[in-house]
Parts: sequence; structure tokens; C-alpha cells
Amino acid sequence: MKSILYKLFILVVGMIAIQSCGGEDPEPRPVKTPEELAIEELTGDGMQAWGIDGGGSVERDGAVITDNYAEFELVMSSTSSKLYTSKNNNDLFDSAGTWSFAGTNFDKFILSGTKPAADREISFTQAGENLKLTFTIPAPGARINGIHAVAGSYTFNLIKQ
Repeated sequence: MKSILYKLFILVVGMIAIQSCGGEDPEPRPVKTPEELAIEELTGDGMQAWGIDGGGSVERDGAVITDNYAEFELVMSSTSSKLYTSKNNNDLFDSAGTWSFAGTNFDKFILSGTKPAADREISFTQAGENLKLTFTIPAPGARINGIHAVAGSYTFNLIKQ
């Protein structure tokens, strides 16, 4: 009986010794703020291109108008001045400018510029390789060059490029 207790004691001491040799715990990662998480959704590791190519689409008032934005691309950057560029934007977006969050929920941003989409709250949701932008351009001032009417509710379903 004494030898069984002795072996059990050695086994317990050995297990405690093995458990204590695990090394130091890694440094805990700092918790990201809601703003930092939202910036990552839009810009990835610092700059992210989003576009129509690969299965994206554009709708205005529920009608598909993707052909009007063939090869559309929006590049968002998280540099200190938060820059963006767009191409093949059919004069709805400026070619370049800055962006900022609208409020503190960090689910909407505003683009600078003079085109119809500028200075509007653009709601976004990002899931995996997809970014959905929704915004509305009201009727007053919703013409491009006095010719094309662009008023309406837009949904851009973009793909990570």
C-alpha cells in the first residue's frame, strides 16, 4: 500500500512540474476599438480596392444598372488623411478625395468632392469578400452636367479586388 501511495505522490508531483513548465503567457493583444474595426472592414491592411468585376452589381431604385458602371472600382485607404479613388464611376463619384465616418456608429462614411455621391452618408456592410454600399441622392441637384438624372436610392454590391 505504501508503494502505491508513493507512486501516486510521484505522479502528482511530476504532473505539477510538467504543467508549470509551459513557458510565459504571450503578450495579450490590445482590443481594437469599433473605429479601428470599421477601418479594417473598408481598407484591409491599409488600402483596399473594391469593384464590380467578379460578380458585383449596382442598383438604383431596385433596377439593375450594373452596365452603367462596368469596371467600377473604389479604392479606400486608411492613411492619416483617409483617401479614396474611384474609376469608371459614371460621374456619380469624384475620381479622388478623402473620406470620413459619419457619426460614431462607424457603419456610414462620407466622401468629399463635388459629384452627386459626395457629402452623402453611405451605409456599408462588409462580409468576407463583399462590401455593400447604400445611399440616396435626393432629386434637387441630382443631375450631371444638367443632362443625366441620377436621383434615387443606390446599392453597390462590390467585390474585394
